[in-house]
Amino acid sequence: MADVDFSLYLITDRFVVPGGDLLAAVDRALAGGLRAVQLREKDLPDAEFLPLAERMRALTARHGARLLINRRLEIALAVAADGVHLGAEPEAVATARDRLGPDRLIGVSTHAPEEAVAAAEAGADFVTFGPVWFTPSKAPFGAPVGLDTLRRACAASPLPVLALGGVTPTRCRELLASAADGAACVGAILAQDSPAKAVRTFLSELPRPLRSL
Repeated sequence: MADVDFSLYLITDRFVVPGGDLLAAVDRALAGGLRAVQLREKDLPDAEFLPLAERMRALTARHGARLLINRRLEIALAVAADGVHLGAEPEAVATARDRLGPDRLIGVSTHAPEEAVAAAEAGADFVTFGPVWFTPSKAPFGAPVGLDTLRRACAASPLPVLALGGVTPTRCRELLASAADGAACVGAILAQDSPAKAVRTFLSELPRPLRSL
């Protein structure tokens, strides 16, 4: 199992970045202490996503941070990313583990406690869980799961659980009280005037390092 050594996980969305310069915003977040980025940008075709992934790989490597690629396993392999982030399909997780080997990371998006358990059984290293609170990016996928469901997922999961959906630094204590291991977010970092300051504020509220596995 790969080492999950971060408690703050940035998921990219270039549309929330003031001015639209995603790489510059991520660079500033990394300068603030961020150590893990998921390159998402689901709307981009592979021909545009690949060069962005190459540049993001160079950027994260310069800062000594992890880069995970959302779903696109072949691109993750092509740019030597640290892993992939997948949906809650155990077959896809098992396939990715076979291709990536034991040392690269696999994160899985989950929305129910049983999905977190299934992700662990399939070979994932950590899960994101939510949305805990309302967030526009997750509104089409249903109502927030709430803290009680997060608490049940954390109790059931043998893997680190990063809560997402409406997460802000001021809500981190509620997440930790529910036994979450950290937070995942988009706009709470990328939409801010100072992504570096946003990261530092988050990290002041989150555990470092994660629980040992």
